[in-house]
Amino acid sequence: MARSGWLSAELEQATPGTPLPISPGLLTHGISFHQLRDLVIRQKSFHSHDVLDSLNLKLGRIDSMVLSKPKNKHVSQVFSLSGKVAAITGGARGIGLEVSRALAEAGADVAIIYNSTNYDASAIATTIASSNNIKCTAYRSDVTDAEGIEKTLQLIEREFGHLDIVVANAGIASYHAAEDYTPAEFSDVMKVNFDGAFYTAQAAARIFKKSGRGNVVFTASVSAILVNVPQKQAAYNASKAGLVHLAKSLAVEWVDFCRVNCISPGFIATDMIATHPQEWKDKWFSMIPAQRLCDPYELKGVYVFCASDASSYMTGANLVIDGGYTLP
Repeated sequence: MARSGWLSAELEQATPGTPLPISPGLLTHGISFHQLRDLVIRQKSFHSHDVLDSLNLKLGRIDSMVLSKPKNKHVSQVFSLSGKVAAITGGARGIGLEVSRALAEAGADVAIIYNSTNYDASAIATTIASSNNIKCTAYRSDVTDAEGIEKTLQLIEREFGHLDIVVANAGIASYHAAEDYTPAEFSDVMKVNFDGAFYTAQAAARIFKKSGRGNVVFTASVSAILVNVPQKQAAYNASKAGLVHLAKSLAVEWVDFCRVNCISPGFIATDMIATHPQEWKDKWFSMIPAQRLCDPYELKGVYVFCASDASSYMTGANLVIDGGYTLP
């Protein structure tokens, strides 16, 4: 019997208001949860929420579906990452370092992924581990190497036992008038900020799809939604704008097994900012209602929020943290 015909016969046993005659074995026939749901809705006059609740219960998916309701816990427990494993690209400096610290402080075991040799990532990992009584290890990997970052995430999964959260944070910036970019200069920015973020998320998704759940968080930028001045950075702006829409697309495609969200910081007081001309900083301060830069540690809470069950029903979102910079 054809697959849909076989299912239709199964569903003939169902009566609205009673449990659906669906066993977990149905999913072994290559039919996704959402395909099954849609077929049930077409076959019988059930309300969609009744169908979902019945399917969830019959298939044992209340706790395993990515966007299902988590248990109602005390709010302090909802933000806990105890028992989770998180990997952060660019996790040894700037925003990424604070993300590594934040997820460790929330209870996660942490894998710091780095590429620059300007930082002693192993020493940083040791400090984070001892300060939070968790496991923290550093891995060197280049996010622009799709095969390399996939092998790194697979290694992390093996060494930690599982992988639950991946923060695609690695990024670079360059400042050129658009007409002056060389192909290599433009490509370098896109390779790290856009291609590298996608390769990281793709490798994570392959792991999450097998395990049934996971969480990807992208570090984007306010540059995704406006054009910063006075600096000229068309490649950076385009890479971050693309990243925000990529996150939305992946959130829809991967909804069965992975949440995907973006965080878009404004001007953050990292070592990168310190190298910029004073006239740029003066211009920024005149445009930020908060009249100050954000310290990297002020972003810790939003990354824990995105990584935890506190944001269990959020996917495809872009959270802007900018002191009001994008509002006027």
